[in-house]
Amino acid sequence: MSNPKPEPSPPPPPPPFDPTKPSLPISYPIKTLQQLESRSYFDSFHYPFNKATFPIQNGSFGLPNRRRMLVCHDMGGGYLDDKWVQGGTNSDAYAIWHWNLIDVFVYFSHSLVTLPPPTWINTAHHHGVKVLGTFITEWDEGRAACDTLLSTKESAQMYAERLVELASALGFDGWLINMEVNLDKGQISNLKEFVNHLSITMHSAVPGSLVLWYDSVTIDGKLDWQDQLNEHNKAFFDICDGIFVNYTWKEDYPRLSAVVAGDRKFDVYMGIDVFGRNTYGGGQWNANVALDVIRKDDVSAAIFAPGWVYETKQPPNFETAQNSWWGLVEKSWGLLRNYPGVLPFYTNFDQPLLQLADPTDSIQVLVDLKESSYFGGGNLTFVGSLEEHAYFERKIFQGEFLLSELPIHFVYSVKSNGNSSLGLKLEFTSSNNKNMSILLASEAANKFSNKFSKIITVREQKNISPGWVLNESIVARNGYTLKEIHAVCYRSDHNDSTVASPSDYSAVLGHITIKPLGYKPDFPASKSWLVDGEYIKWTSGPQGSKILNVKLSWKLEDGNDYYIFPSYNLYLVKLSKEEEYSNQGTTIEHVKEYLGVAHVTCFYVSDIEVPSGISCLKFIIQACNDDGTIQEFDESPYYQLEVEGS
Repeated sequence: MSNPKPEPSPPPPPPPFDPTKPSLPISYPIKTLQQLESRSYFDSFHYPFNKATFPIQNGSFGLPNRRRMLVCHDMGGGYLDDKWVQGGTNSDAYAIWHWNLIDVFVYFSHSLVTLPPPTWINTAHHHGVKVLGTFITEWDEGRAACDTLLSTKESAQMYAERLVELASALGFDGWLINMEVNLDKGQISNLKEFVNHLSITMHSAVPGSLVLWYDSVTIDGKLDWQDQLNEHNKAFFDICDGIFVNYTWKEDYPRLSAVVAGDRKFDVYMGIDVFGRNTYGGGQWNANVALDVIRKDDVSAAIFAPGWVYETKQPPNFETAQNSWWGLVEKSWGLLRNYPGVLPFYTNFDQPLLQLADPTDSIQVLVDLKESSYFGGGNLTFVGSLEEHAYFERKIFQGEFLLSELPIHFVYSVKSNGNSSLGLKLEFTSSNNKNMSILLASEAANKFSNKFSKIITVREQKNISPGWVLNESIVARNGYTLKEIHAVCYRSDHNDSTVASPSDYSAVLGHITIKPLGYKPDFPASKSWLVDGEYIKWTSGPQGSKILNVKLSWKLEDGNDYYIFPSYNLYLVKLSKEEEYSNQGTTIEHVKEYLGVAHVTCFYVSDIEVPSGISCLKFIIQACNDDGTIQEFDESPYYQLEVEGS
């Protein structure tokens, strides 16, 4: 008998995470009070990469004086695909694109201090949505933390100030406080001091910020969820900006809570657990049942764990199920926020607004984030059936752009099959409530002239990007407000024998830019920047190659350290010794390898393989402006690095 083969030994466990050591930047929480008190987070390698750079539009203003929608993102413990702040590899990662329904977004995990990843902050801020982190204490570990936190009035104030410092430095808008432990009654005065000091200091540091209390510990120190606002938790409600009510409430609790809140009823957020764990109405595909009651009693709603759609793989696919689920929410809730009206405006549909779809429509509209786009982001795809003399329109944007004396320049990109054509309908209103609709389209749309106030023929530019047509037009409507944009599907006049059926329709909208006429982005010259490389590490690779890790950072030479551009594209050019000397000062003709996008003024290049024979690396940092324009390669700053031992 032969001896059995020994079982292979398991691979060694990875070394413990050391935030001070260089590695691919991630977002991560703070797990202990000692880490919070010591401010060690600010000494981590990852801190500079986790700053949100997009300030919230109209962020210094408070919340609207109406019922509001809060969404609490609790999914798989948090920090999954979204932890990779320079972008991940999962094209099917969870996302939200129904921001027009949301007023407040909370990032949640079960760590002591949950810091929202900057990807969520930047995206929410683009849509005018406030973002909160979470401070939570639970189980024995949480009780021990509370004993330290609440030991004195001074300790309560100090930890509150540490939380304010984090929110202010990382660019988010406040905190949800969730004390899920039993406390001694004698600790309540310091707990109130913690909440009060956090609220006051947060408001001072970040105008328009929020501190919300979760319905957990009562004023007697008992962990006893009330499922409503009442005399047992109102003392906390009175010293912060609102309460997130536990989700096991009964039908009359929203009404009773509104009575207790008085003129602050909109600061009461009734919880709905989408997983349906003892939640009113059962959650899941019946979450709208709870929303109907909340709407009727005119208080606010807090949707907990909408990632249920993604986690449970609702059929037929995530995008369709997500749109269907949020469609139920929209139909029940009945409130849509306007996109903040700030020009220039640019969208490549990586986070689009789409009107609630009707499955019986002849044209179906899809958000496509996978196929090649005009310039990054996603596409809006319009497919279906359309007769020759018919047109179909669908709202894709709702906002408030007040137009001044300067005419407005519209640019949008379209790719279409056969004689399928796509235009934009602009809905305007004046101060005296006069409405006007303008269609931007080709001359073929003139047959619909009686359907619109005016039709403006666009100027078409072809052969800019394969298959795409760039459409441009100028609109002057001084004193009017642009309220809505609709995509309009119609037929051009030429026939195309390649179309399978005369009624088949297929067109793609790639981007929209709106900016004042004559607006030009101001890109600092290459020599205005200081670019540096740190944490340079070379290791040996296969076949004589080398592997490089390096942190790149850049700033303006004049010392200005403020937010300048929303993003930067990073490219790499690899040069041999001959190329290095023959092309000093330029790299434009060489192959540029795309490395990724940075939303801060630093980027970590990880595990780049440099073949033997390459003597020099040139890292190009290309600034991207708010209107979608990008800096020319010739004028972009760069960092040049000699290959070790070349």
